[in-house]
This record gives sequence, C-alpha cells and structure tokens, in this order.
Amino acid sequence: MTLPQAPTDFRLSFIEFAIARQVLRFGEFETKAGRRSPYFFNAGLFNDGISMARLCEFYAEAALASGLSFDMLFGSAYKGIPLVTGVAMALAAKGINYPFAYNRKEAKDHGEGGMVVGAPIQGRVLIVDDVISAGTSARESVELIRKAGGEPAGMLIALDRMERGQGELSATEEVEREFSIPVISVATLDHLINFLALQDNNDFSSNWKAIAAYRARYGSR
Repeated sequence: MTLPQAPTDFRLSFIEFAIARQVLRFGEFETKAGRRSPYFFNAGLFNDGISMARLCEFYAEAALASGLSFDMLFGSAYKGIPLVTGVAMALAAKGINYPFAYNRKEAKDHGEGGMVVGAPIQGRVLIVDDVISAGTSARESVELIRKAGGEPAGMLIALDRMERGQGELSATEEVEREFSIPVISVATLDHLINFLALQDNNDFSSNWKAIAAYRARYGSR
C-alpha cells in the first residue's frame, strides 16, 4: 500500500516534544564508542500513555511523509514491541489499517510456538525500532523477515544520530547499504541542530554550538 503524503514540519515538533519530556537531554555524556557527546537521547523515557501515544503519532507521520509502500509492520524485541503496536494504532486512527507482528528473543515450544507473534509475515515489511546503534537489531529483523518469506521494505526509527561508526558511514547508512532498504527517521541530528539554532535561548544557543561541533567532528554525510 502506498501512503498519502504528509507535511514535514512534524520533525521540529518531535524535537521540541523530546526535549520537554527530557528524553533528549544536553550536557556531557559518554557514548559506547567512548566519545564525549553533548546530547543524549533515551527513547525508553517515553514511558507513560500520553508520551507513548504522541511518539507513535510522530512515527506514523514520518511513515506518511516518506511515501514508502509497505504491507505490514514488524517490531524488533524488545523496544520495537510497544512501538510497532502503537504505530499500527496511530496509522489506524488515520484510516490506514496495517497488520503487525513482532519477535520473541527465545522460541516458544508450546501454544502457538515459534519466534513471531502477531500477523503472518508476508509482503513488504516496514521494521519499527527506536534507534540504530550497531545495526545488530536491524540485521536480526531482516534475516527473520526474509526467512519467514517477507521482504524488508525499510526501517522506521525515532532519531538518526548521523554519526560515523568504525568507518566513514553511520550505522543508518551501513544498514541502508547492506540491505538495500531506506531508513526513515522521525528526525535527524541536523533537525536537532536547526531547532536549537532557531531558539531565542542562551542555553539552547550553547547546546547548538556544542552539537554542531560534535557533528562536524564525528558526523557522516
């Protein structure tokens, strides 16, 4: 199914929302790569009904804006499980009803059994997750979908950090290259920088400069 187009101004609204919920914080944080980052994004802090519902609305808007054609949604355990459920509900509220499924970490040997819960995996499948770090979760999802007879259509995440990994490519770019699928993000690090630069606030101004410098040093593209 091909989705209708949606306006793209939701991206800055998402950044504002993430800051207000303290999901997106500023300061000095150490990344897994040992880098000193001036910001930290923790999607796990969207941890109540209102914030999760709004988050999934942003995901749905990003899917609409992408124009990507897909037949169902898939959530990667564990963080992708509530996300894929909420995104399916948000799209249904817009009049677009998609089946969805998610995986278990361990196969179940009784009841319905197997690794997959929900709708049968078939057709073009949009993977839903929070972020892409090392790409391990994306790789597992792609392999599971293909093994089940589906075709990965793309990946939908909250924030693209646009940060280089071990080489010149970011984790997002590595996934796109390895699996030949697009990665759709609700917002990117560039959207964050643009949002902060537009604010008439001294704290935001200093954060903007620190993040822009970090982007220049470690960013891809």
